[in-house]
Amino acid sequence: MTQEATAKVTREFQAETKQLLDLMIHSIYTHREIFLRELISNASDAIDKVRFESLTNQDLLEGNQNFEIFIIPDENTHTLTISDNGMGMTYDEVIENIGTIAKSGTKAFLEKLKEAGSSADTDLIGQFGVGFYSAFMVSQKVTLLTRAPGQTSGVRWESTGDGTYTIEECDKEQRGTTIILTLNPEYYSAEHPEENFLNTYTLESLIKKYSDYIRYPIKMNFVTEEKPRDAEGKIIEDAPAVQQTEVRTLNSMTPLWVRNKNEISTDEYNDFYKDLFHDWEAPMEVIHSKVEGVVEYAALLFIPAHAPFDLYHRDFTAGIRLYSRNVFIMDNCKELLPEYLRFVRGLVDSPDFSLNISRELLQHSSQLKRIGKNLEKSILKTLETLLSKDRAKYEEFWKEYGNALKSGVYADYSSRDKLQNLLLFPTSHNADALTTLEEYMNRMPETQKVIYYATGKDRSSVERLPQMELLREKGIEVIYLFDRVDEFAIDSLGQYKEKKFQSISRANLNLDEIESAEEKKETEELAKEKDSLVKAIKEHLKNKVTDVRISRRLKSSAVCLVSDDAGISLSMEQILSEVNKSMFKASRILELNPNHEIFTVLNDLYEKAPDSEAFKDYCDLLYGQALLMEGIAPEDPISFAGKIAKLMAHKQ
Repeated sequence: MTQEATAKVTREFQAETKQLLDLMIHSIYTHREIFLRELISNASDAIDKVRFESLTNQDLLEGNQNFEIFIIPDENTHTLTISDNGMGMTYDEVIENIGTIAKSGTKAFLEKLKEAGSSADTDLIGQFGVGFYSAFMVSQKVTLLTRAPGQTSGVRWESTGDGTYTIEECDKEQRGTTIILTLNPEYYSAEHPEENFLNTYTLESLIKKYSDYIRYPIKMNFVTEEKPRDAEGKIIEDAPAVQQTEVRTLNSMTPLWVRNKNEISTDEYNDFYKDLFHDWEAPMEVIHSKVEGVVEYAALLFIPAHAPFDLYHRDFTAGIRLYSRNVFIMDNCKELLPEYLRFVRGLVDSPDFSLNISRELLQHSSQLKRIGKNLEKSILKTLETLLSKDRAKYEEFWKEYGNALKSGVYADYSSRDKLQNLLLFPTSHNADALTTLEEYMNRMPETQKVIYYATGKDRSSVERLPQMELLREKGIEVIYLFDRVDEFAIDSLGQYKEKKFQSISRANLNLDEIESAEEKKETEELAKEKDSLVKAIKEHLKNKVTDVRISRRLKSSAVCLVSDDAGISLSMEQILSEVNKSMFKASRILELNPNHEIFTVLNDLYEKAPDSEAFKDYCDLLYGQALLMEGIAPEDPISFAGKIAKLMAHKQ
């Protein structure tokens, strides 16, 4: 204790500290409740320090090693007190650490604030050791009472944040630090309980949120009222209630994620998940890992049993919780996992994280990137194991989150190889089962050179597509794509194990390996024979199609539409039109079945009068029919309906 400490002295803060106080009082921080986390974290650090130093000097404990942090809200004085029995400070240490704090990074803190501007999401408190000053966000006056072990008296420090503070010697029986916050009126108003920091239940909720896993008990008095009981233990109904004070420990203290996973039961994992993420249902899968080395962290991740209703909405809140040494520092950290794993919930605890690390700094954190890559590998490995060892459970997962993985295939080039073996699709092979690309490949005939796929709204609509007829006749398996994201994913993959994906609705169907030479020759000869007819149809439909061909793929249907091998497909055109991108058009090729009776009628009309209205109407009707089978409305529905009516009347 210095000589100056014998009397109350008023001192000025260091210049940078004045700036810092001004920032806190006119806070840029949206969530002012974090002051409680900061002060509790500081208290925990002080207890850590005295515990560590007592290993070589037991006298520091002064016979008291029942470490605790105590919270005392007082509605009469409008004060909130946070008290610990940690290391405490001497007079000189109070001046150095609170009045000056140049060494704790105030200048660096202020520079970061200037760089970031006045964004309300710039959460930098704690990162530069200035967490104590967060108390001024909610207080009109802050009083600090502290005593270091072995000191005969304590130190009283007080400030209203006006640029000065007072410091003096005081009596303090117990070592440690007590911080008394005289709150601003808006922070003890009953009208806003969520920001009433004298409400015991509000305080309990905040401690559960931010400091649940501090290793020392955080205690608070709760006043309860109970009616007295008689000698038999029965409540005396007509007796007045009696007030009782109960001391409760508000935090669980031992984080589940730091325990050995072999000692944790399924029920413990499930209860933890339900409590932390407010889900009524147990998770589908739990991933618990601890890593030491270049980076050190513990991770506890969960795949929920069901996808949230807004998983694929633009404003869906995703991300992993971050902790540093058991202290909560951030919710919804999106930077940790790729977008396609946004459904994963959980937390990561690493001593490499700083308290309140900002979003800006996260983007440049090499530790976070390494942890993120490790977690991504762990999740994908878990899914691979599930697919190989518990197919039924994996298919449940796929039903909930398959679209998220497929979005990862087309949205993130680096993820394609990681995800391709996890994809499942319905196919023509088995109406009751899904298949992987590997399983499809294993069933392919040796002569088949491509992987066929078809798009549609459901199995029934796909199987009725005229383009399916030849492939079904030849026994060729076709992958079915029902979801809007599917074709984007398939186009992004391009191929699987050197086998290219081939839409059954593209012009080149790669039929050579599945169609006999005789069939091919017959079709080519007929195309030559009917060349003038085909050209006439093409001329009439020249503003609607890019080509007209004799089909090799149709067996029972009269006509179908396919798209050129280059450019977007017909199904992709429809998807893009739904999101107001109708400028993208597929090139349309009309294919005719030369063995259908309609073709014979069309040929007869052409031979009789190639310029007749009847021939032109038939061309238009066939094109309209082809459009309808693709789920596309004719360009002029009224004209199309009129021609059908005319044809029906003629038939009668």
